[in-house]
Order: sequence, then structure tokens, then C-alpha cells
Amino acid sequence: MELSELSRGLDTIWVVLTAAMILLMEGGFALLEAGFVRQKNAVSIIMKVFVDIAFGALVFYFFGFAIMYGKDVSGLFGTSGFLLSGDLSHIVLNISHETYWLFQCAFVIAVISIVSGAVAERIHFRAYILLTIAMTGLIYPLAGHWVWSTGGWLGKLGMIDFAGSAVIHALGGFAALAAAIFVGPRIGKFSPDGKVNIVSPSNLPLASVGAFILWFGWFGFNAGSTLSATNTSIGHIAVTTMLSAAAGGATCILFTMFRYKKADPPMVINGSLAGLVGITAGCAFVSDGAAIFIGAICGIMMVLATEYMESKKIDDPVGAFAVHGISGSIGTLALGLFAKPELAGEVGQGYYGLFYGGGLKLLGVQALGLVTVSVWGFVFTWGVLWLIRKIMPVRVSKDEELIGLDVGIHGVPAYSYDTDFLDVDRLKSGN
Repeated sequence: MELSELSRGLDTIWVVLTAAMILLMEGGFALLEAGFVRQKNAVSIIMKVFVDIAFGALVFYFFGFAIMYGKDVSGLFGTSGFLLSGDLSHIVLNISHETYWLFQCAFVIAVISIVSGAVAERIHFRAYILLTIAMTGLIYPLAGHWVWSTGGWLGKLGMIDFAGSAVIHALGGFAALAAAIFVGPRIGKFSPDGKVNIVSPSNLPLASVGAFILWFGWFGFNAGSTLSATNTSIGHIAVTTMLSAAAGGATCILFTMFRYKKADPPMVINGSLAGLVGITAGCAFVSDGAAIFIGAICGIMMVLATEYMESKKIDDPVGAFAVHGISGSIGTLALGLFAKPELAGEVGQGYYGLFYGGGLKLLGVQALGLVTVSVWGFVFTWGVLWLIRKIMPVRVSKDEELIGLDVGIHGVPAYSYDTDFLDVDRLKSGN
């Protein structure tokens, strides 16, 4: 076997394995969100995750991948690669186009899963299917094309986003914000006098396991983005990923102990995830110390953003915007400050961080890209939901919400008891 064939085989195995790790993160999303919501809506969460995977994969295969990575038109969108056919010669990698599609498919599924949690417990299932199709087929692929494709206009300007703090997390976070505002808060979350009512999570141990699975999958998310099993930066990427996540969790423990006089478990869970989100853009390009700093800032800002969201009467049951929108923004901008010349100088336009003498060029490009994808995610998601509302309800009925989406929409509770027999028809009727 020639060395080139061996290298291609190793890279293929690496990319497939890391794609599988990223797909496993859907199990993490399922457990995390099911643990954060009430018992009566746990099945609803699981069903939405299946929508993410099933519809997301098919839509991305049929046309999402082509729009994102197809032959470029004016730096805006692609026009080849529908059903993985046509001219994809511009994608020059050491793996097949099918293998590359699989890895990117795992990414697109993660994007819509961010939005899922923000509208938990009140979005209508049919409306969510349509939103998933729009997100995986158009909203994310277009933003991804601008940054990651050959010829994308933000990429040509020099924007760096190694594994997606902006393209995946900021985009998904601001889309989640738009969806949460559009759908409105859960019944009883806010009192008429403005008081914020606590909706207790149903199962924090379950949510914790979900976070640990996400943490595990993130090593595939970040290190897998090398697309090469022999890339010597894999170890560094894994270390910065670990340190940022740990800093986010540790900072949340200390910050909530100071702020609330006790360590807040949901905040600590989300703090670790915030650290993971924040380091995703620069995991290959910043030092270990910078990774710790980024994770710590993301952890603190996640807590403050969660409080701000509630003060503005925006109901986000799992903290999707605070974790992904805010931390994704911080991570994207932090790269403009901390990117080391020896690590980032060969990508983009050769720009590197302000703190290393790189000036404002990279920071300016990062800011432009962040604003672009964030506004795009927010505005287009709002527009899609507005169009969906013209043809069907976006939000479930009051009775369905009070009964719970598990029984009200899917006709089955998440948990059954041997000695109890539930009359589903009676529960649906509210009698």
C-alpha cells in the first residue's frame, strides 16, 4: 500500500469516527433538554431530536450541502452538489466527498438542536418540522458558505472560525432567540405583575449526563475539524477544548456561590457548555492560557445573559441563547485578540490577534462576520416562523400546553407506572 493511500484511509477513519462523536451529541441534547423541562414534555424533546436527525440529514443531502459547499456564485451560495452529484472538484481534500458530507451533516444537525431547546414546551410539532427544513436547507448552509466554502465572501476577507463559534453557535443562538421571542413564554413563567416564576427542571442528573455526553462529543466537534488523523494540532485542540470547558464550569461554580450564596446546578451545567462553545472558533489558534480565559469569561457572561433574558420576559427553558449566542459571540471575537501568529498566520488572510501585534484587522473581520451571521440567523428565523404561522399554528393550544406536549401532541407520557392507568382521551379533553 502506498503512503498516500494509507494517509487517505487514516483520514477517512478519523473523520467518520469524529462525525459519529458529533452525532452522539444529539443524545446529549436529548438528555440535557429532557432534564431541564418538565416531565410532561420529555417525549416532545426526544421527538424533536429525531426530527433534527432524520429531516436534517435528508434535507442537507438533497440540497443543503450544495448551497453550502457547491460551486460558488459571487461568494454568496453554491450551485452544485445536489444529492452529492455534479461538480465538486473545487473541494480538494484527502477524504471523499461522501465522507466530508457525513461530517458536515453532523454539524448541521447540531445547529437546529440549539434552537430546539429555546422553544421547548410550547412549539407545535408540525411547525418545528418546517423550521428544521428551513434551518438545515437554507439558513445554516448560506451562512456556512460565506465563511467556510471556497469563495465565500467572509472567508475571502480573512474570517477564521475553526469549528463554528460563529457559523454554528452564534447563528443557532440568535435563531433560538428569535424563535423564543416569536413563540412567546410558557404559560405561568411570568406573572402579570412582572414576577419571574421558577419552572423547576424535572431531572437534573439526566441533564448532567446530557452535558457530559456533549462535552465528550465536543472533542470530535473541534479536533475532528482538522479532517486529518495525522494533523499534529489535534492534541493542542483537545487540550484547549478541555481547559475552556473546565474554566467555564469552575467559574460558574464560584460566581454563583458569590452571587446566589450557593452553587447553582443548572448554571454550572450551562457554564461548562458555554466554555465549550466559546473555544470552538479558536481551539486550534490560541494558547492554553487564552483558552482558560475565554472559558471563564463565557461562564460569567452566560449567567448574566440568563438573568437579562428573564428580566426582559424572554423564556428560554434551557438557556440556548445565553450558552450558544453569547458564548459563540465571545469566542468569535476573542480569536481576534488571542490568535497566535504561529498558529493562525497561515489561515484566512494571514491575520492574527491584536494582543500578538496583529492589529485590528482580524478583530474587525471577526466582528463583521459575527454581526452578519447573527443578524442573518435572527431575521431569517423570524421570517420563516412568520410564514409558517400563515399556514398552521406555530404554538400549541393552551390546553395542549397545560396537559403537556407528550400527551397533548404525541399521545403518550414519558413515564408510566404499573399501578396507574391513564385515560389519554380524558387527559386530552381536560376532564
